[in-house]
Amino acid sequence: MQKVESCSTITVLVSDHKELKMGTLLSIIRQSKLPRALFE
Repeated sequence: MQKVESCSTITVLVSDHKELKMGTLLSIIRQSKLPRALFE
């Protein structure tokens, strides 16, 4: 998944697994720069 901002592109890997380890999920949330509440 990519998000293009004014002068940069943020790339976040999205796993295709049914279950994710907590650290992996938190890393995806942090990289996305979206509020954690959106993922709860």
